Amino acid sequence: MNGTVEERAIELGEYIIENKTTVRAAAKQFHISKSTVHKDVADRLQFVNPQLYGEVRRVLEINKAQRHIRGGLATREKYRREEDT
Repeated sequence: MNGTVEERAIELGEYIIENKTTVRAAAKQFHISKSTVHKDVADRLQFVNPQLYGEVRRVLEINKAQRHIRGGLATREKYRREEDT
């Protein structure tokens, strides 16, 4: 990923909004750490593009509200796979 950190923050923000994705999925897509993604979209983006920041925050709040469900489904799948072996 080339360019400045501000450009990266905008690109990450747009990706998260377009795909309604999590910080983890965005990090995997861009081959950077989750910490870097979070720093970019939570801190830097606020000053670079406040409107985009607000939209990203809404997506991330939805993800935060749903994470306990995704975690439960992942655990359920884990134990189902163990039973099959």
